[in-house]
Amino acid sequence: MLHLRVITPSDSTDAVVRVIEETVGTTHLCVMAGAARNPAGDVVTCDVAREAGDELLDRLQELGIEDTGSIAVEDVDLSLSKRADQAEKDAPGEAADAVLWEHLTDATHEESTLSITYLAFITLATMIAACGVVLDNAILIVGAMAVGPEFGPLAGISTSVVRRRPRLALRSVIALLVGFAAAMAVTVLFSLLMDALGLFTEAQLEADRPQTGFVYAPDAFSFVVAVLAGIAGTLSLTSSKSGALVGVAISVTTIPAAANAAVALSYGDTKQTVGSTEQLLLNLLGIIVAGTLTLLAQKWFWARQRAEYRNAG
Repeated sequence: MLHLRVITPSDSTDAVVRVIEETVGTTHLCVMAGAARNPAGDVVTCDVAREAGDELLDRLQELGIEDTGSIAVEDVDLSLSKRADQAEKDAPGEAADAVLWEHLTDATHEESTLSITYLAFITLATMIAACGVVLDNAILIVGAMAVGPEFGPLAGISTSVVRRRPRLALRSVIALLVGFAAAMAVTVLFSLLMDALGLFTEAQLEADRPQTGFVYAPDAFSFVVAVLAGIAGTLSLTSSKSGALVGVAISVTTIPAAANAAVALSYGDTKQTVGSTEQLLLNLLGIIVAGTLTLLAQKWFWARQRAEYRNAG
């Protein structure tokens, strides 16, 4: 279940209440007249089944409530109520399949922000991966992939395409390009420092690396895995199953490829630099394409399900 708190001008309260009452899957409706002070107005709260939440939010936005008041949504972890159980049964579809488009847009907007923290994580992940490729250590590679924050901007690009939000697309592309460029530049300097200290050697980079050699050898499987990971990552975001994102992070070689390219560049190894860059771009493309197609499929599925439910009613 989701809990909604709406602050609305008094002259819009009846319309808000009517929309909530007409939405199948809502319950626990409360109206507190004059309770709001900033902005002044009434407070309306209710619980709604997750699968009916997106439709309710759309109708409230059509009333202009976000301009004159506010709409806040939070997950209800536990609801002991027969009315809530009935509301979930009445709502069309399954909660696990529901997509809250405004929540997805807001989440990807936050995750694709070019911040100091984002740059720190992607840089540290790339430096860890650099150690992994030089030492041919798969554990370090997996650790670096889990630390990397690049899925946020990738999801932001897919969301912006489906939602037609050019600002989100620009924000995500900037975060992606600047993030990888900064991380790789710092990693080149890190590699040169490690070489000066005798901890990295060109011989290690050029040696056979059975555990990590794949990061600069892109093939068809690279794209296939990226597509599958993109689908899984997108589904984990839209269904609020964020735990799956860890699995997605450690299945796609974006960060390791960037790290290998940076280390190879520091030694002037053009072959590995080009191969790693191709691996990186191939994986990024696969995730974006898969994420976009997944969101389009979910949008079509829910539109069709709503239409069938209305026709049946």
